[in-house]
Amino acid sequence: MTKKEEKLGVMICGHGSRNKGAVGEFARLAAGLRKRFPDLPVDYGYLEFANPVIHSGLDNLREQGCTRILAVPGMLFAAGHAKNDIPSVLNTYQAKHPEISLEYGRELAVDTRMVQAAAARIQEAIDAAGGDVKPEETLLMVVGRGASDPDANSNVSKITRMLWEGFGFGWAETSYSGVTFPLVEPGLEHAVKLGYKRIIVFPYFLFTGVLVQRIYNFADDVAARHPDIEFINAGYLNDHPKVIDTMQERVNEILEGANNMNCQLCKYREQVLGFEAEIGLPQESHHHHVEGLGDEAECKLCDVTCTGECDSKGADAHTHSHSHEHSHSHGYGHHHHHGDDHGHDHHHHPYPHADHPHGPKSMLKGDA
Repeated sequence: MTKKEEKLGVMICGHGSRNKGAVGEFARLAAGLRKRFPDLPVDYGYLEFANPVIHSGLDNLREQGCTRILAVPGMLFAAGHAKNDIPSVLNTYQAKHPEISLEYGRELAVDTRMVQAAAARIQEAIDAAGGDVKPEETLLMVVGRGASDPDANSNVSKITRMLWEGFGFGWAETSYSGVTFPLVEPGLEHAVKLGYKRIIVFPYFLFTGVLVQRIYNFADDVAARHPDIEFINAGYLNDHPKVIDTMQERVNEILEGANNMNCQLCKYREQVLGFEAEIGLPQESHHHHVEGLGDEAECKLCDVTCTGECDSKGADAHTHSHSHEHSHSHGYGHHHHHGDDHGHDHHHHPYPHADHPHGPKSMLKGDA
């Protein structure tokens, strides 16, 4: 096939959620990217808990005549989903359809445009709160998703630092919604001891869902215990134009041949302190058992806006009800050229700090 006969298509690969609001927001992000590539078919799909699934989106592109599909992960950082689970799905599809070329791009990552989007959400919250609290009297708490991959976790800290220096805040801290440490509540309890007048809580998340609502709930709980400090809950990233700009650039990077992930700190390739046992572990996915559950897996406690009601009912994160909080610590390669065996007995390499006093086991109130 000559380059002239080649037909390009773009595929956005998301995680998926039981929350209708999160699924709707991802669909709007995909619609935003379509506007950036008006001459190309653009589709999307999810790993789990929602439809369409990734292979359905790929089918749509192939049926439209696409012979070269550029797939990008709709994810902030390269942890298990971006390094392993999505490539595994793409491997399987490529093996079934060798007539097409399927190429995988990199995550949104640490990018000046992403920092600008984050800054816009924080500034919106400051403007809405009003008052005359100075930046140097303010502490910023950036909350990441949390992963068993220290490289992904450290990227949240880098975002925090760039926002800290950019705004000139008096102090900034990083915490995580799960998997690693420190978690939101112990992180905020530490932060209140530093003596700042205002604390801004900013979830560095793309979309809504139980984890974002849980962050806000913990912030409200800590605020109630410390009424002398002003707490502000900033909005998450959502479909900010700068986010779409970044995703557009990730597609262009594939075309330019500049879409390499950062392997220098990858625990599956290098001797990362504390994670040495995970070098070279096999690439395998564990999402097939919840792929495309759709309506039957949809959260029934909330409508579109997540209230976190599932926490109060003891259901733990309905977006991750099959224990994703554990770690995702089986092996992840950076490229999708290994076969995927969906018949394996998937297991998870133990996260080395699973018993940390400020970590995963203290995620929910009442946990040890």
